[in-house]
Amino acid sequence: MHVREIRDSVRSQVARVLRPLVAALWRGTADPWEPRGWPPGLRGKWPFRRISSRTAALGVDVLASLIILATTSTYLIDNVPHYSPNFLILTAAALSVPLILRHWHPLGAWRMSILATLWTADRNWQGDQYVAGGVIVLLVILYTVAVRCERHITIGVAVLTVAPPWVIDQQSGFVAAILVLVALLAGYNVRLRRVGARELEQREEMHREERAVLAERQRIAREMHDVVAHHMSVIAIQAEAAPYRVPDPDPVLAKSFADIRTNALAGLADLRSILGVLREESAAPLTAPQPDLDRIAELVENARGTGTQVTAEVAAPADELPPAVGLAAYRIVQEAVSNALKHAPGAAVHVSVTADRDELRLAVRNERPRATAPASDAPGSGGGHGLPGMRERATSLRGTFTAAPEPDGGFAVHATLPLTEDE
Repeated sequence: MHVREIRDSVRSQVARVLRPLVAALWRGTADPWEPRGWPPGLRGKWPFRRISSRTAALGVDVLASLIILATTSTYLIDNVPHYSPNFLILTAAALSVPLILRHWHPLGAWRMSILATLWTADRNWQGDQYVAGGVIVLLVILYTVAVRCERHITIGVAVLTVAPPWVIDQQSGFVAAILVLVALLAGYNVRLRRVGARELEQREEMHREERAVLAERQRIAREMHDVVAHHMSVIAIQAEAAPYRVPDPDPVLAKSFADIRTNALAGLADLRSILGVLREESAAPLTAPQPDLDRIAELVENARGTGTQVTAEVAAPADELPPAVGLAAYRIVQEAVSNALKHAPGAAVHVSVTADRDELRLAVRNERPRATAPASDAPGSGGGHGLPGMRERATSLRGTFTAAPEPDGGFAVHATLPLTEDE
């Protein structure tokens, strides 16, 4: 048993040592290329608005590769007479062409560049052990590898790049180690900053959605205040009027109705205090009646005023729906239509509202957009908070919500709201 543990430990250590080398030579992959884009001050100016940063980066690499090819070929042909010109041109091409591939396949470009550099090493190029153009290309590719690859791959690339020059000549190997280290550290520093920025953006996006959900919950609570307050007011009024509906009412019964009225008024006061806590300081009081499905037609007509083709099929009795369900249904449809107008310019929008005994079903679908939507960081434009807000409204009533793109390029929002209470 002891021998087996030692063997397993040795295998583990060997695998740990060989993993970076195997990743660099064969199994390693680089992160996808994500061009950073033009700086904000240049994006709208000519010619930057016509040329993408990706095309510009590839153009720079091609131009630099051609310059290195031309200068290296000229230098070798003029100073190395004991080789044929064709051989020297092929040598220069092998050293310069990998630069063009560094964005598409950094590890592949490094493998080609290191092989070409080692192949041309120690061939007595007028006393130089390495061709300067090939060294420049290799260092640029090493920088790209460090930016786009994980740390263990970068370590494997560093070892495999430094080891051969060190074996050939320790003095040149020391210089090569310094150059390689500088290029890799510069690239790795850029990678760390980009990874940190990406993680920060992801956290900000997550917090933005959480804030949207919390804000929508507050808005739902403020709107539901009017609904609940209406019922509490009705209870208080009925409790106050009930004893006068019969002559000579029983005193015990009258006291019970008075207690009901007192409790209803206390509940109204509590609702007002809760609303004061939920309302933002800058939020105006809610004085308008809360909307329901009766105002879907008005909503559709306003959307048509933007020039968009909007159709609606409403097959649900608005007067028979619970107030909370009617309010949530209207807000979901309102936000879904607003998002369709915002993110799918020119696309036709269809609204469907149907109901049966148990649930209300909502569907808002837009076709493929006919124009590019303007960039915006706002989560929604219908007064709500986009998809998180619609989902929160549905789930707050024990309903379901889905939103997803469709195969034809459109987008569909579906929600179901239960009409019956759970037993």
